[in-house]
Amino acid sequence: MSSITRLHKILSVAAKYGLEDFLPASRSRAMCKIALLPYRLLGLFSSQRSGDHNKRLRLALEELGPIYIKLGQLVSTRRDFLDPELADELQALQDNVPPFPMPPIETVVAAALGAPAEEFFKSIDSEPLASASIAQVYGASLLDGSDVIIKVVRPGIEDVVKADIRLLKRLASLMEGASQLGRRLRPIEVIADYEKIILDELNLQSEAANTTQLRRNFDGSTELYVPKIYWEYTRSRLLVMERIDGIPVANIDDLNARGINLKHLAETGVNIFFTQVFEHNFFHADMHPGNIFVAKTDTSMPKYIAIDCAIIGSLTDSDQDYLAKNLLAIFKQDYRRVAELHVACGWVPPTTRVHEFESAIRSVCEPIFEKPLSEISFGQILVQLFATAGRFDMQVQPSLVLLQKTLLNVEGLGRQLYPQLDLWQTALPFLERWNAKRLSPMTLLRKLKDNLPELLEELPNLPQLLASAGSQGKQLAAINSTLREQQEKDALRRAQARRSDRLLAALIAAAALASTSPAAREAVSTAPSLPILGAVLVVAFLCFRR
Repeated sequence: MSSITRLHKILSVAAKYGLEDFLPASRSRAMCKIALLPYRLLGLFSSQRSGDHNKRLRLALEELGPIYIKLGQLVSTRRDFLDPELADELQALQDNVPPFPMPPIETVVAAALGAPAEEFFKSIDSEPLASASIAQVYGASLLDGSDVIIKVVRPGIEDVVKADIRLLKRLASLMEGASQLGRRLRPIEVIADYEKIILDELNLQSEAANTTQLRRNFDGSTELYVPKIYWEYTRSRLLVMERIDGIPVANIDDLNARGINLKHLAETGVNIFFTQVFEHNFFHADMHPGNIFVAKTDTSMPKYIAIDCAIIGSLTDSDQDYLAKNLLAIFKQDYRRVAELHVACGWVPPTTRVHEFESAIRSVCEPIFEKPLSEISFGQILVQLFATAGRFDMQVQPSLVLLQKTLLNVEGLGRQLYPQLDLWQTALPFLERWNAKRLSPMTLLRKLKDNLPELLEELPNLPQLLASAGSQGKQLAAINSTLREQQEKDALRRAQARRSDRLLAALIAAAALASTSPAAREAVSTAPSLPILGAVLVVAFLCFRR
């Protein structure tokens, strides 16, 4: 699919559902209406402009496809920002995406496995259990009677995704070249990262590998269960996984009916997130309600079930360290530390005046912290913080965008379950324990042990490294010596200039006195005229200033 064809599709859908109505009344809205007028006339008989505008937005996102559906999924969790009616409508994108037409599932399975489906499965449901933006899921049972699900990729979806990505790349290029704000946001890098993520989603073997790793990380956990992958039946376009029995986390009424402890469930979700980020460094980055279930056992200590591990994130050691320190500083309202960390990590230029940045952060955050902690949206804090940092030329870090999105998802989900969720109270002890553990002697010894093979390998090169370091040290010393000599010369020159200025001031004062004193005028009657004296003084001034 060409980019032009896809652009026409996007514009026709926008006209069909009247998406310009979501823009505030302005010149931009009027211009959008004019631009969409030809598409509105062409689609006059298929127009869906009547009815609830929230529903129109949801239908438009469904028709546009996976990238836009995922956008709606993310937005649906932000009930602290959205109108409740819009959030409810977009929530349908989590697990109610309409099924897509495709060949019989048995045919798809046979093509993927290279043999008739009945050789592997006792039965396969003809109708899908669920449909998502990228793939579709069917119930089935193996020959040994094990209940499983079969996940298959939408036919032709890769061409649509690639066309959308090409359009987004062009838009990003225009945005980055148009303004300083565009350059600061680094949209080209952001789109490149997103391209990798969504193309990985099209490879079900990648999702299976992520699921297996996440299952291993939480093996024996009382907080999270991850289903088993049947690798012998899994391919790039086909995934077979253990079928789970749980309550969708968004079904609050069902959870209450079973007596699930929602407060504990919300706090557990926060703890799972921080465990994944800081202990495992491997986190589920698509934790919207459609991918999260609650086990029906043990209602007082409920357990999550996670599926759809296509999007996984991880951080470097330095990113982990930065994130933990920044979160701790925000929790403790240490705005100076937040400002210093932004500079140290390169988020803002090294020339940033820390005290000014600190003051700007304080002016934004202090009004928010006047509320009880349980009422403060951590997502809102981040939004305000990054908006403030943007005024100081903050560079968006694409490597952390995924984590920020996940944190917003977790908070949105937690507040849905338990509106009084105190994210701060749950997260702060965890971060303090992690920071203390990171600096413990045992941790330092473990790191030394882990790095010992590399250190031993470099040991034969130690003399050369020391010699090189010594040579570089001598070079630096010579440079420093030269700089000191230059600074001394500059200081001497400035001192001479100051003495010359004082002498010249004295001469000018004397000349001024001579011009006003009768005795002096008589004494210099035979001398050059005062204009000539003035010229001499100017020349003298220039000479002394050299």
